[in-house]
Amino acid sequence: MDMVLQKTRVAFQGEPGAFSEAAAVQLLGDSITTVPRATFDAAFAAIKDGAADALLVPVENSLAGSVVRVFDLLLESSLQIVAETILPIEHHLIGCPGASLADIHAVASHPMALAQCERLFNDHPSWKRVPAEDTAGSVREVLARQDKSLAAIAGQRAADHYRGVILAKSVQDNVENFTRFVLLVPESQAAAQVAPNAHKMSIAMRLAHRPGALLASLEPFARHEVNLLKIESRPIHGRPWEYQFFLDVESDRPGRLEKALSQVREVTAELRILGRYPAARTA
Repeated sequence: MDMVLQKTRVAFQGEPGAFSEAAAVQLLGDSITTVPRATFDAAFAAIKDGAADALLVPVENSLAGSVVRVFDLLLESSLQIVAETILPIEHHLIGCPGASLADIHAVASHPMALAQCERLFNDHPSWKRVPAEDTAGSVREVLARQDKSLAAIAGQRAADHYRGVILAKSVQDNVENFTRFVLLVPESQAAAQVAPNAHKMSIAMRLAHRPGALLASLEPFARHEVNLLKIESRPIHGRPWEYQFFLDVESDRPGRLEKALSQVREVTAELRILGRYPAARTA
């Protein structure tokens, strides 16, 4: 992307070699400096701490759904979405040099990755599943231990980074496995980085407490021919049984989108634009 300088530091959650790091490189190119952080909370703090210029985080997976912690942190921060990318998730079984499938007794990875490879474990019922903090970290641990009976499930980038051997390729159950990532920057920089084809917008809104509030908040989008791509709710912390709604909308007619937003503001208790950016397409 033209808006990103060659030495831009991009924070992500996970170890070097993680899918999030691969997504950052896919979106911005390999001239960026990636900044790994152990948790999503630490990743969101990286810009404020001066360790990064931007942040790339996953927001949803085509099989597992939304990454709820990221949505909570989005609301707590003032960062803005300026881009998105969709990464195909391809899991490989990775072991130590010299290892073979016959050597394996245990497989480590993030619980979600383990769950997405059920056929592999059905074919090898004696293998023990070992939950790990993240996929790339499990590869790092396997290579550090140099235990040929232990393997990990992760992506190609993790295998390359830690010099692991791919014992079985594409072991995920479903080939239609994609994760959508968004790029976040400080609010003060977001306006200058909005691309000309930024037709997609992410919104957070709280409804007024009256019958028909959700219908009233959505109707302006239909009236002005704004495409509603996604809607979901999240509990509001500290306010039991009240919910924050997250929407993704798309329109190549800015005037119509602005009119719709103006009318939505009139019928909601609170509306916040999380970002405006070009829509990524699934390959």
